[in-house]
Amino acid sequence: MRFMETPDNATDAGNGTENAAENAAGELTGIAAQDWATASAVPQYRAAVVDLLGALAYGELAAFERLAEDAKLAPSLGDKAELAKMASAEFHHFEQLRDRLAAVDAEPTAAMEPFAKALDDFHRLTAPSDWLEGLVKAYVGDSIASDFYREVAARLDTDTRRLVLSVLDDTGHGNFAVEKVRAAIEADPRVGGRLALWARRLMGEALSQAQRVVAERDALSTMLVGGVDGMAAGFDLAEVGRMFSRITEAHTKRMAALGLAA
Repeated sequence: MRFMETPDNATDAGNGTENAAENAAGELTGIAAQDWATASAVPQYRAAVVDLLGALAYGELAAFERLAEDAKLAPSLGDKAELAKMASAEFHHFEQLRDRLAAVDAEPTAAMEPFAKALDDFHRLTAPSDWLEGLVKAYVGDSIASDFYREVAARLDTDTRRLVLSVLDDTGHGNFAVEKVRAAIEADPRVGGRLALWARRLMGEALSQAQRVVAERDALSTMLVGGVDGMAAGFDLAEVGRMFSRITEAHTKRMAALGLAA
């Protein structure tokens, strides 16, 4: 099985979606060029942002819980401590989103509640059976969802976009996961086939989760697909295709960084 020259390439795996979001944001007008104080005057847009922040907040809270749980599977004390540090970073992201929701007069728990079942179902359906599957899930599976949210960020006002991109920052899991998974494959190449199948399953479930999150909330889906009162450009069909191409390309790079076939 062919490996990339260095695990450091893992840090570049999501750059396509990050750069695309930043470039698109620079080209957009309307709400994407406004600050929150101006953009939130449109009720439908405000509702869409509350939905988005609620989904992200619950996602970060769930990530904290999962990483803390995965730490129990760690083979060494050092690995356990590393996961605990990452879990702490995820909880800090949750606090930022919770505080932002409160600052815009939205009740955080109420904002998160509509997304709890879909996200809980995702984690239930993709519960790792061992330490390595947990690492792959955190690196590959969660990154697909993050790529989707980065694409969405290009449609947001400047203040909300800045917050969303900041909480999607890598918590350090990328290089850590790559190092551990590659070492395991080098020790036993048979592990690679099993983890490659697992990663493909994660991609399918993560994309389905993203679709459910959008489809179940009218304000959010309207903002993404049709725009809001002509002020925020939604994704047309061609752009939807390009968006998923960017997400797929980033996924392929992450798989290669792990030494796995996409």
